[in-house]
Amino acid sequence: MLSVQLQKIKLPHGITLSCRVAGPVDAPVLLFLHGFPEAAFVWDELLLHFGQRYRCIAPNLRGFADSSAPLEVEAYRVKHLTADLLALIHITSPNKPLAALVAHDWGGAVAWGFAVQHPDALQRLVNINSPHPATFLRELQHSAAQQAASSYMNFLCRPDAQKLLMENDFARLWPFFTNMAANMTCAPADTWLTEAVKDQYRAVWNQGLNGALNYYRASPLKPPLTADDAVMKLHFTPEFVTVKLPTLVIWGEADTALPLGLLDGLEPFVPQMRLLRVPGASHWIVHEQPALVAAEIDKFLNII
Repeated sequence: MLSVQLQKIKLPHGITLSCRVAGPVDAPVLLFLHGFPEAAFVWDELLLHFGQRYRCIAPNLRGFADSSAPLEVEAYRVKHLTADLLALIHITSPNKPLAALVAHDWGGAVAWGFAVQHPDALQRLVNINSPHPATFLRELQHSAAQQAASSYMNFLCRPDAQKLLMENDFARLWPFFTNMAANMTCAPADTWLTEAVKDQYRAVWNQGLNGALNYYRASPLKPPLTADDAVMKLHFTPEFVTVKLPTLVIWGEADTALPLGLLDGLEPFVPQMRLLRVPGASHWIVHEQPALVAAEIDKFLNII
């Protein structure tokens, strides 16, 4: 019977990633990247679904769970996260590209850049409620609604953020799941955020949150606090952010952190895109509707 196994993979540059794996070792590889404040376990249902036909690998990204967690903020810049991903692919899918890279939230932020820089390392990209850097930058610079929706990012950059988030059984973290939705019509958090799932999150968060928070501290993409903030001067040339691979974008439309304006003007940067908008689903669509997510990825991979 297929099950999810744990495997620690040491990369040549010294980082170790704790991975959840399923499926035959000689099958084409699907790689799954999680976001904040999550961990690799969020993909378990999809690993079991696709593990019948693929080798499925879901790493805890650096800074999360049992993976290496460098102390320096600089260690969480995109170039280092990209190096982790490239090394992991070379180890787990040697001499052939991934069948697909599937990513959500911060994992998606890494995946967008990786697909631009290393298109030969994967055949397809699936990105779930993770804003493309070009439209995210535009909205952060010009949309008051996006600036307000992303204001939590500046809180997460505070030096005392870990202490505050860990207080009172993570009282400030649970609302990330329960409050990040508007006009939801399916699977609210109280239907999937069971005590068993909470215990999975507690086990991850009790290992520390600073590594995960360093993603926000290291990123230039956060809402400006003044008109002179560096993000207001940032500019991406099209070739630096254009993904030329077949790409499936799945978007829960009730995501209050990532308003729908982020989808406007996306096509020039992802010319081979299939966009699936899911009304009533939130940022946590992988938790809310895993069967729908799996079915849409199946279609995208031309399995059914």
